[in-house]
Amino acid sequence: MTDAAHGHAVQEPRGLTRRAVEWGVAALLLAIAALVVWDNLRIGAGWDDSGPQAGYFPLRVGVAVGIAALAVAWQARRERAQELFATWEQLRSVSQVLVPLLVYVALITTLGIYVASALFIAAFMRFAGGYAWWKSLALGVFTNLLLFVVFEIQFKVPLPKGPLEAWLGY
Repeated sequence: MTDAAHGHAVQEPRGLTRRAVEWGVAALLLAIAALVVWDNLRIGAGWDDSGPQAGYFPLRVGVAVGIAALAVAWQARRERAQELFATWEQLRSVSQVLVPLLVYVALITTLGIYVASALFIAAFMRFAGGYAWWKSLALGVFTNLLLFVVFEIQFKVPLPKGPLEAWLGY
């Protein structure tokens, strides 16, 4: 493609096509459906003297998801245009939020929600916001101390805790 006003070539944006995403979604749904069907056949998906077995209804949901996956694959096969779903730059921007969020969720199980949240807030402020480390850590810690007081002490709502809370007697 050329820029008519200046006569030089214009770079087409590159990235992930809609068709590729549809194929990926179809494959993921089909894998999930196969797992659901297999597992529910394993535990029993029929009808016995007492009524439906444990896997009766989940198996049918798995079959419905499998049919939906085949419909998505059929649509992807028919798609001829190479319309972009997202550019590589857009996907990079999404990953800058998604990857830390996945790390945060994983850390909740080992560090507890308060420590993981303090680290998440501090890291996000530092790397995405460009704030100084001391400000980032101070706000992360202060915010989660406040949340701890509100949820654990005032409302008596137990949230996932880690070794720090255990060490402090909670």
